[in-house]
Amino acid sequence: MGKTIAQKIFESHLVEKPFEDTYVLKLDRVFCHEITTPIAITDLVERNKDRVFDCSKIKAVIDHVTPAKDSKTATQEKILRDWACRNNIKDFFDIGANGVCHAIFPEKGFVRPGFTVIMGDSHTCTHGAFGAFAAGVGTTDLEVGILKGVCSFKEPKSIKFTLNGELKPGVYAKDVILFLISKIGVNGATNCVVEFTGPVVDKFGMEERMTICNMAVEAGATSGICFPDEKTVDYLWEFIKDDYPSKEAAVEDYKKWRSDDDAEYVKTYEFDLSNLEPLATINYKPDQVKPVRELAGTKVNQVYIGSCTNGRISDLRIAAEVLKGKHIAPGVRGIVSPATPKIYKMALQEGIIDIFMDAGFCVTNPTCGACLGMSNGVLAEGEVCASTTNRNFNGRMGKGGMVHLMSPASAAATAIAGTITNSPIYK
Repeated sequence: MGKTIAQKIFESHLVEKPFEDTYVLKLDRVFCHEITTPIAITDLVERNKDRVFDCSKIKAVIDHVTPAKDSKTATQEKILRDWACRNNIKDFFDIGANGVCHAIFPEKGFVRPGFTVIMGDSHTCTHGAFGAFAAGVGTTDLEVGILKGVCSFKEPKSIKFTLNGELKPGVYAKDVILFLISKIGVNGATNCVVEFTGPVVDKFGMEERMTICNMAVEAGATSGICFPDEKTVDYLWEFIKDDYPSKEAAVEDYKKWRSDDDAEYVKTYEFDLSNLEPLATINYKPDQVKPVRELAGTKVNQVYIGSCTNGRISDLRIAAEVLKGKHIAPGVRGIVSPATPKIYKMALQEGIIDIFMDAGFCVTNPTCGACLGMSNGVLAEGEVCASTTNRNFNGRMGKGGMVHLMSPASAAATAIAGTITNSPIYK
């Protein structure tokens, strides 16, 4: 019987199996941010274990509330900042150099095919786009990872999605992942690794693959994963060029991080996405989805474009295409947050920031703040937001607020109309 990519990664990183279905894995990366890591740091200090397994494999960033909005968040940031300094963590991204974790860490080349990655953040599954096993963990596992460089997981069971056809203009990776979540439900992939394969995924660039892997957790998955290929190598080449004589050699080497044709899955799904249309969530679960056209006329108070799901340069380009020469509707607040300083700078150089500002958007620094209702775009009770983020839970962006998840194109068109609507890119 063949093996899945998850099984191959687990076997190559196995330290021990204390129980039949439990794997203790060696970690290639431990990612940290200022919301969940200070709890682990404080506990390690109290236990006289204020040290790290390998300062070169730990990467840290302040991204959720940046700059600090009050004394509490300033304290959290100080704990992370001081810890990084004490432990000689060179890859620490402080205010001014910081970006959204699941955008800046890939941008820096920190994730490679076949890697194991953990972070105290549920959307760590984003990094599976590179052919890595990447999972969000709790405080105890994060502590052990920081201290010992290992983490325990149950035996990996995999679900395979084969995505066929060709997407229509105006239909994007966000629409694809919303469709898939709606088909299997928020518990449909619980405790499983989800593989995204097929012609649609092959055609996606790395930023689009990160979008679909990012939301695998919204179906309950431990990790989402795509097989590495030429596009993976192109994205990483700046960081791996000294390891290989050519891009072709890197592609050939990375083929070992693909599932075998006769690998076993707990479930397989196959969809033709040729007729998929733009989608948006309703209510308070990401599997509650309808076509954007069925929500036409729904009034919004705010439109948010950004996050680890859709704050990359390709997302901003798409939104700017819709917004160019237009202005957001009266009574609508438009907020855009480029996910990293590099993306912000690119958007400036390309004139994208001008387009957003001319359209009436507020442009913020890179931050996760609005996505989880902590800063830079919190909703008031009864307000409605069209958002490119990843969660529409009750109160997610503000107590009593409603969030409709959608693509950057749909969000930009909605900002102009003042009500939920399809973008003109979709024909």
